[in-house]
Amino acid sequence: NNYPMTTRWQHLIIYFILVFLLVVAYGCRKKNVPQQNGATPSAIQTWRFAHVVEQNIQIKDYFKYMDTLAHTFDALVDYDLTPNIIVRANAWLIDTLENTDYYRQKEKGVFVYDQQQLTVLKQGDTLFIPTDSIAHLIMEKQVKTVLDVNIPEFKLRIIEGEDTLNTFLVRVGQNRIRKWADYDKKAKLRTKTGNGKIINTYFKNTFLDPVSGKTHDKTKRDDGDTTLLPLMPWLEPEINGESFGQLIHPTSNENTLGKAYSNGCIGTGEGDMWRIYYYAPLGTPVRVSYNLNVKDAMGAPVVLKDVYGKKAKNN
Repeated sequence: NNYPMTTRWQHLIIYFILVFLLVVAYGCRKKNVPQQNGATPSAIQTWRFAHVVEQNIQIKDYFKYMDTLAHTFDALVDYDLTPNIIVRANAWLIDTLENTDYYRQKEKGVFVYDQQQLTVLKQGDTLFIPTDSIAHLIMEKQVKTVLDVNIPEFKLRIIEGEDTLNTFLVRVGQNRIRKWADYDKKAKLRTKTGNGKIINTYFKNTFLDPVSGKTHDKTKRDDGDTTLLPLMPWLEPEINGESFGQLIHPTSNENTLGKAYSNGCIGTGEGDMWRIYYYAPLGTPVRVSYNLNVKDAMGAPVVLKDVYGKKAKNN
């Protein structure tokens, strides 16, 4: 009370200035949270933890790294944290993985002999661990997701409820019969129709030729160059309660997409396979149909070529 009036006013002014500066500093701190690789403010509002990648992670170490990350944070959240949920909450990572596709890299002037050496997570990148509500939203969407394949259309769709999220060109089984190596009976190569679900996931960089019985780790590309086979996810569906070895997997020859070319498997582009994998974890329903009557992009009816003949009566 002994302070002069002017001194008290000066102190009040200084006090309000300090409060204002603290508010501004707090706001800037929130805005300056790392936002690597396309992380947006909307994403930041939904994360519970932010994990900064300590060193460059190549594809050869990627799957193990994501498993370890999920295990580390699983004890800190109230839901079952999986690599799938982490990636779905950090959508930029799917884009990064898609762009490791050999042909996409070739278009950029980059020749990739060994895809496993490509870096997909850089030191300093941030992966956000989502809040419980966002994680449950991702899981709720997954429950409504179906992989839908129409053989004569050569299309695989990711369908979520009533919405088609993605449509991919695929290759399907040939319309012929072939004898396998070390197998007495001949088998139809047509892709089988029916309903089922994903029962297994494999991470492979080799290919077993069912005709010769030999395993390969190299492939000749459409441009004539030879590379190592990429390390990628392969999905095994169960159709009508049976597993026929009819996998959904990437092909190293994208010129075969849109054709009846495989030994029964459903082949996808390398880049496309990453997105399919992260939208189709174990248990995801799969529908494989043979529908000749479809609609084009404008909604007009189209009758497709009957690639298996006789409307695939004996598929």
